[in-house]
Amino acid sequence: MTKAAELRQKDVAGLEAEVKALQKAHFGLRMQKATQQLTNTSTLRTTRRDIARAKTILAEKQAAK
Repeated sequence: MTKAAELRQKDVAGLEAEVKALQKAHFGLRMQKATQQLTNTSTLRTTRRDIARAKTILAEKQAAK
């Protein structure tokens, strides 16, 4: 789980890369769920919230420019 303080230390390019990586991980988890290979479905919720957290901080940094 990524902390907001860790994300705030990254620059805009780093945050965009983090969002992309999280979305790729979330897609993989969704595919595992669809093929019934995912045992811990709570990871879907945590990755979704991590994506939202990273996007929120990214939007704050872009608005501060």
